[in-house]
Amino acid sequence: MTSPSDSGPDPLDPGLLDRGAHDPGLDAIMSERRQLIGVSYRLLGSLADAEDVVQETYARWYAMSGAQREAIASPGAWLTKVAGRICLDLLRSARVRRESYVGEWIPEPLPGRAEWVDGRTGAAPATADPADRITLDESITMAFLVVLESMTPAERVAFILHDVFRYSFAEVADIVGRTPAACRQLASSARRRVRDSAPAAAPAAQQAGIVREFKQAWQAKDLTALIGLLDPDATATGDGGGRVAASLRPVAGGERIAHGLIDIVGRVPDLRFVEHTVNGRPGLVVTHDGATVGVFAFEVVGERIKRIWAVRNPEKLRPWTTIRRPAPPAS
Repeated sequence: MTSPSDSGPDPLDPGLLDRGAHDPGLDAIMSERRQLIGVSYRLLGSLADAEDVVQETYARWYAMSGAQREAIASPGAWLTKVAGRICLDLLRSARVRRESYVGEWIPEPLPGRAEWVDGRTGAAPATADPADRITLDESITMAFLVVLESMTPAERVAFILHDVFRYSFAEVADIVGRTPAACRQLASSARRRVRDSAPAAAPAAQQAGIVREFKQAWQAKDLTALIGLLDPDATATGDGGGRVAASLRPVAGGERIAHGLIDIVGRVPDLRFVEHTVNGRPGLVVTHDGATVGVFAFEVVGERIKRIWAVRNPEKLRPWTTIRRPAPPAS
């Protein structure tokens, strides 16, 4: 049996970045990890799948001989191309897998501002459509990720790589396997979907205030206040993945949603609610007996909540297991 010390360095060991001064080539390769995670998460809507993609991408890199690696002029471009193609294959198979998914499928929520999945600012330059850009912050919101789910795999890849990560259509074409002109059309179609599906969001400070009022009304079982905070045509979508209880279909109507929320705290009175950034926007984390049992993302339009996404599938809550309720202020 080969011992860890005999098997060579693990290419995914974060500690290798600290030792990069001894191996500039390795440092350059590992510096692409954040970019690859950022691209893959936005393409797949799953952090776990994104990490698997990055691991497979590095495995393919290190499976080549040293001479083959040295012959690659731009390792970063090669890694992104491989990761993009793996994601494209996964997106195509995901449509089949999600047909058998129990209930609604919601992208995996990210804690905090998710800075560690932001792409590098110096990505390959794009040469067209500079006015049609999506910022990195905008591209991780739950509302945005949900719109991406309505796109074809090729549309999603072309749009994310070009409009978000600034790759040229020639570079995108090399990943998607189509002409640059075809990729331009794919991105344009995807852009229309985003424009048609995304109402103007309220400013961040206003969103935070409304989410806080929502939390307080929910905790207090104040049905009237909840109804007032929800748009009459609001929808709430839950994702339990067949592992925990969750509505199998979106719940429509602010009043119905409010009654359902009151019913939840009535059945589980010791729930705790923590305000927390979810995918770059104000959200809520729900805990029970110290464990995270739900993460809520919101779309706030004007002064009311238009959409709620409640992720309860335990497999999608692993990044949230260390979330703790804030300590009470000192007296």
